[in-house]
Amino acid sequence: MDIHSELKELSHFLSDYSTCLMAVGTHTSRVVRNTSRIAQSFGFFADMTIFQKTIIMTLRDKDNLHSYSSVNKIKPMALNFEINSRLSSLSWEAYDERLSLAQIKSRYQEIVSKPRMNKWIVLLLVAFANASFCRLFLGDWQAMSIVFIATLVGFFVRQKMMEKHINHLFVFVSASFVASMIGSIATLYNIGNTPQIALGTSVLFLIPGVPLINGVLDIIEGHALAGVSRLINAALLIICLAIGLSLTLLLIGVDAL
Repeated sequence: MDIHSELKELSHFLSDYSTCLMAVGTHTSRVVRNTSRIAQSFGFFADMTIFQKTIIMTLRDKDNLHSYSSVNKIKPMALNFEINSRLSSLSWEAYDERLSLAQIKSRYQEIVSKPRMNKWIVLLLVAFANASFCRLFLGDWQAMSIVFIATLVGFFVRQKMMEKHINHLFVFVSASFVASMIGSIATLYNIGNTPQIALGTSVLFLIPGVPLINGVLDIIEGHALAGVSRLINAALLIICLAIGLSLTLLLIGVDAL
């Protein structure tokens, strides 16, 4: 295979590899390091420009005599730390073991095609986690129970709306509204000793923690454009969360204080 064909084939794979990493919640510096590591295992260098929805990559040899550029969109995918970890490990395997491109592609397909955790298990785990947040803020068992139910229903609504590819901002408003409406039951009927904690923590499962953390990390590590984009997206999600909660307070007449 001549060098131009090799550059082209490797560039197409690395473009898919890097966009997948971004989509599952990897911070930008890690994407660049992992992609560059695989490129270096073949004797090439990868120069990348990463935006919120697009990655522009130029793959070149060490003497800058041959290069190939590609542009690829970042596909919308759910956060997945298992894929994140395994794809990162794949870059080290490619570098340490000098795997062929065919071997790397085979392992890549095996990783990305692995079925996700059962959505019902995820639903239950998120509900337990949010109930634990309620306890962390000194909520009593009645508040925890209401938060558990509110999270179950709110996250179920989120799952179903995402499956129908509804705009994610509207999804957050709807899930926040549904969860907070159920959470407000504690306040309306004065259930337990910490009803307002139940209301306040019923929407915490929607906080976009990963985009916030990644945005800050990106800015600290010099990827300001990607970092600011992520922080803006996280801020929009938080605003949508607040709108859903505000609608509940407005309709039910619950005092936010």
